[in-house]
Amino acid sequence: MNRFEPKKYMAEINVVPLVDVVLVLLIIFMVTAPLLYRGIDLKLPKSEVNTMKAEEGKTISIVKDRKIYFESRLVSLRQLEGQLTTLRQKRPDVTLYLRADRDVSYGEVVQVMDVIKKTGIDRLGMVTDPEGTSPIR
Repeated sequence: MNRFEPKKYMAEINVVPLVDVVLVLLIIFMVTAPLLYRGIDLKLPKSEVNTMKAEEGKTISIVKDRKIYFESRLVSLRQLEGQLTTLRQKRPDVTLYLRADRDVSYGEVVQVMDVIKKTGIDRLGMVTDPEGTSPIR
């Protein structure tokens, strides 16, 4: 009568391959996370209060070697004016954020602000680093 004895099944799950996959994914994310946001390298001026969020509008950056970037693309003042005019025609309520390296001269920042004013865009914010934080790169 032992002939119909129920078989015992092995019900253990081997978790070693699962742990291997999780650790590999963890390493991949740790290596790629710092590369996700690689913008223009700027040392922004410090400010005690920072209430604006640069994600809500378009960004213009001026680096210390006098290069101007509009949305991470290198442009001249003339190209910037054309692109801003086109942008204002598409979105009249557009907000611009000006990021200027702290080593950029006041005159160069004013030149860019002049171009912005010529295009009729009147919503402009200045991006700074809050006191006590390190710059985002």
